[in-house]
Amino acid sequence: MKKLIIGSLVGGLLIFIWQTLSHVAFNLHEPVQQYTAKQDSILTYLNKQELAPGGYILPRMSHNQSMEELESFTKSIAGKPWARVIFYPSYKTDMTMNMIRGFVLDVFMVFLLVWIISKLKIPRRSTIVGVSVVIGLIAFCNTSYTEHIWYPVYDLRAQLIDAVVAWGLCGVWLSRYFGQKN
Repeated sequence: MKKLIIGSLVGGLLIFIWQTLSHVAFNLHEPVQQYTAKQDSILTYLNKQELAPGGYILPRMSHNQSMEELESFTKSIAGKPWARVIFYPSYKTDMTMNMIRGFVLDVFMVFLLVWIISKLKIPRRSTIVGVSVVIGLIAFCNTSYTEHIWYPVYDLRAQLIDAVVAWGLCGVWLSRYFGQKN
């Protein structure tokens, strides 16, 4: 049990550190958090609209439209600009709970990976690294890439790098900690 906890804590810490480096030090996710000099006027306008907190796609029809109205609307917006807006009514600068929840989630994910590794008959180092990277790729395909299919995301490459590097680092650690030499 002690080995499981240490493996999960260190693996989770490696993923957490990579996520921090990716967003803060390397700024790989800049394409989805760009600066605009128009931010004050945009925020003032959005705030005056009294939007509920949440995500919005613009333009979008209301839910109670007929199929004919939907087809007409879809034709009328084809080729025109559109936006996804995520509106928060209040900016919170305290990141403590977000970081704690993120770290706990990273440790939990690695705990699940360690459980999978424990089910291997002979946990060879290369297999552990491979399984870890595959899990990262599965997570990437299920979330980031699936979202990109519907709503293009501008940091897709960064998210792929995050999946491979974070889970690769975790896999290297776990392979040294749990694995047998090939």
